[in-house]
Amino acid sequence: MSNRFAALSLGIGAFALQTASPAQAQAMAQITRSGPEASPISASVTIPPGATIVNLSGALAAPSNLDAPEGSVERYGDTETQTRSVLARLLAALDTQGMGAADVVMMRVYLAAPPGADRMDFGGMMKAYMEAFGTEDQPNKPARVTVQVAALAAPQFLVEIEVQAAKVMGK
Repeated sequence: MSNRFAALSLGIGAFALQTASPAQAQAMAQITRSGPEASPISASVTIPPGATIVNLSGALAAPSNLDAPEGSVERYGDTETQTRSVLARLLAALDTQGMGAADVVMMRVYLAAPPGADRMDFGGMMKAYMEAFGTEDQPNKPARVTVQVAALAAPQFLVEIEVQAAKVMGK
């Protein structure tokens, strides 16, 4: 029953956008985010018809310590450092599309456990994440999933993130 209701709601929303004047349609066409105010992520993000959507493939960290041995975790940093690097790379890629952190609507975070640990460093990832999302300067929060994986592309990588961004034209 809920799928029918959701489809009906989407249909009504699309019909309203199609029958509205261009100015009304633009005013109605907004990306909406919902969820608890205190949460660092949105429970849901709704993208209206006609929005430009950009999907960025998973990105890995750039080296942060060129003096450390090639292929070592020390060369790329801990989970917090790698998260900061990955987010910077993703935001630079979005910038080439005329988008930024405020336009990120979905994020998938893959974390590997640091050497010698049996669990991912969720806290380290969150520390860097919260510098970019849900801040006073950039209050928009994407929907997000974070999972621990056995390994990433190479042993020195602890973080891989992919994002989807959306922007309503004229905003």
